[in-house]
Amino acid sequence: MYKHILVPTDGSQLSMKAVRTAAALAKSVGARLTGLSVMPASAGFYTEGTAEGHTIVEKHLREAHEKEAKKALAAVEIEATTMGVPYDGLIAESEDAWKEVIHAATSKKCDLIVMGSHGRKGLEGLILGSVTVKVLTHTKIPVLVCR
Repeated sequence: MYKHILVPTDGSQLSMKAVRTAAALAKSVGARLTGLSVMPASAGFYTEGTAEGHTIVEKHLREAHEKEAKKALAAVEIEATTMGVPYDGLIAESEDAWKEVIHAATSKKCDLIVMGSHGRKGLEGLILGSVTVKVLTHTKIPVLVCR
């Protein structure tokens, strides 16, 4: 069946549902679990003042994003450990989280991606976009979507 499952997480309740599902599935089929948290590549904003001030703001934002990513992955590790599933965590930096999910799944040779989706429809879904929909559209790896 599945040997290596990727579960992207942002630490939200919805992604934690995917984490619990992925860990339980990994346990039942004897698979490994890799958690992925994708941080924004840069703040992408302009501040008045010195370049040094901008660098300091960027540094603090990056540290905050990294702290959130580590916290999200710690929750995945706890779930995997509780289930007795081999675990690996991965933090990536990208403006396009969906591309990073596919890249991680491919490079780590994962044979399943488990992720959450808000299930937004209509104009809201079109405007906000969806990492899950983009992953579904652009990967050949099976995706289990949790709501």
